[in-house]
Amino acid sequence: MIDSAKLSKPQLRALEDSVRRHEPFVVSLITLLEIALLSSDGRLKLTQSLDAIQASPAFRLLPLTSEIALEAGNLGILRDAADRVIAATARVHRLRLVTSDQRTIDSNTVTVVE
Repeated sequence: MIDSAKLSKPQLRALEDSVRRHEPFVVSLITLLEIALLSSDGRLKLTQSLDAIQASPAFRLLPLTSEIALEAGNLGILRDAADRVIAATARVHRLRLVTSDQRTIDSNTVTVVE
């Protein structure tokens, strides 16, 4: 599913380290929604179905909780609701976020792997 050509060397290294340690990639459920929307309108081509991604032990899906929702509400520097939820999920779970989204990076609201 991951197009390694679009990842920076540090991002690729972080993901490879997770694989080597047999740790799943942690993904906010809102990211799955964004993938579904991009896929349904043809802007993203998936190499696996969303069902296969969801069932894969390589991924751990994190739900939107009230704690994450409250944290997202405090991230007004990010305008996009999905970006807020993704950043809040990383903050609540104390995770580094693999992202190329410049607004999220510039916001300094979450530790990122650029």
